[in-house]
Amino acid sequence: MAGYLSEITNTAGPVDAKEELLGECESIWKQLEECQNKLMVLGTETVLPSDAKLYLLMLQCKALTVDFHQWQARNPELISTNPDVLLELGKEELQKLENNLEVLLSAVQSKNKKLEEELEREQQWYEEQKQMLETLNKIEEEANTQVDYLSTTVNLKIRKLSELKNKTLKLNTFKNELLSALVGFLHEHFPLLEGGENITLKNSSAEPVVELITLHDILEMLINTLVATPHEPYITIDESFWPPYIELLLRYGMARRHPEDPKRMRLQIFQN
Repeated sequence: MAGYLSEITNTAGPVDAKEELLGECESIWKQLEECQNKLMVLGTETVLPSDAKLYLLMLQCKALTVDFHQWQARNPELISTNPDVLLELGKEELQKLENNLEVLLSAVQSKNKKLEEELEREQQWYEEQKQMLETLNKIEEEANTQVDYLSTTVNLKIRKLSELKNKTLKLNTFKNELLSALVGFLHEHFPLLEGGENITLKNSSAEPVVELITLHDILEMLINTLVATPHEPYITIDESFWPPYIELLLRYGMARRHPEDPKRMRLQIFQN
């Protein structure tokens, strides 16, 4: 306290103000010593060990209650009424307040700087997440487009396959109808030779008997060979082929001979 007052009087305060303030401080110090002596006297009372803690707590409660009432009834007092001393004290307090405010301002500015850096990092993270989300949305959109395209393609292929199956069934039905009509036509207009397929002919040289095949069998051989081996659709004409049947097929353009081997022939392909 004395050092604080000497600093004030050395800077601007007069000697009288210093002496007055020192006197007031000594008076307050004496009052504090008297209060301390009273407290020490009260503390010397002997109590039983079992009630010592409770007794001390009660004394503390009483002391706090008295202090509370005194502070409520007491009006604030100035340390000194000297305007020069009060001016210097006010300047010192203002200087302390200014220093505290500067420290607080520096702390707030440092905190703001950290918050700005953190905000910048958060914004950068937000932009990265936003770009990632846009990329994922684009990938999802492309995947959905591909799924829709694949679904449409699959449905189209399924529909075409179903149509192709229906056409195949129709063609098979039509083929069976044609074969049935052909068989009926052949049986009606080209019956078995002399009453059956087992009719045989003998060569003049007494060679073994050769069994002739029907026109229906010849046409079936030609069709099967054309379907099985379209690159080589020719069949070999042997002695089981009745020459009038061969001549009939060649004359009406239903078959034709091999250009280099007259013993071979194939089914004529009819195109629109």
